[in-house]
Amino acid sequence: MFVRYLSILAFVLVGLFAAPQDANAKIRHYLFGTYDDGLDPQPKKVFAKKHKQNLKYVKAAKVSKATKAKLAHKKTKKKSHKAVLRKPAQSAIVAALPAKPAYAGREQVAFASQERPGTIIIKTQERALYEVLGHGRAMRYLVAVGKQGFTWSGVARVGMKRVNPPWTPPAEMIQRKPELAKWAAGIPGGDPQNPLGVRAMYLYKGKYDTGFRIHGTINPESIGTAASSGCIRMLNSEVIELFAQTPVGTKVIVI
Repeated sequence: MFVRYLSILAFVLVGLFAAPQDANAKIRHYLFGTYDDGLDPQPKKVFAKKHKQNLKYVKAAKVSKATKAKLAHKKTKKKSHKAVLRKPAQSAIVAALPAKPAYAGREQVAFASQERPGTIIIKTQERALYEVLGHGRAMRYLVAVGKQGFTWSGVARVGMKRVNPPWTPPAEMIQRKPELAKWAAGIPGGDPQNPLGVRAMYLYKGKYDTGFRIHGTINPESIGTAASSGCIRMLNSEVIELFAQTPVGTKVIVI
């Protein structure tokens, strides 16, 4: 009997070391109870990409709160910088634009026209008055023109000229600006508050006064803008010159 038991034990031991790995593991499990699943644990496969991600998460977990805050600040600053480069602020655009050059005074320019010399052509969009000189040339003056709602165009003539002209505000102007009521009887020529300045050329259409003038101004800062009630304003120094060389009857074209 004892010999029989030894034979069985020998058979089991031989099977333990000679059996395939899976069977071997099961036998060891039943004999020793060392593995929960009855199999040898397999080497764990670690893929490179996943391993890098795991390392990243481990490193991130070890970063201090102060470092995280600093990194977040840098990231926000970088995004903000990119946004500024992508879409500059309006103030930056305005600052980058070149300043409008100050008016340097009248100048002779190339100007193609079939009109006879002496004709005055006013281009309201340019805020410019051209005195035709002939031979493709003109004298260009910067002027103020009628503001929105008061612009006009057409052909007229210089029907009258006055030095230090008086000025009487029209009734409709007094309605718009009640403070002018004190001048309802007119402002004498030469008065420092007289908006016509030192010279005025009255524009007529046929025998009728259009109510529009080419005149000087007491507001030189308005030159180059749309600021008047339809009249053409010039610097006093320049209207004196144009006045002297423009006879009554001169053709005036406003476009």
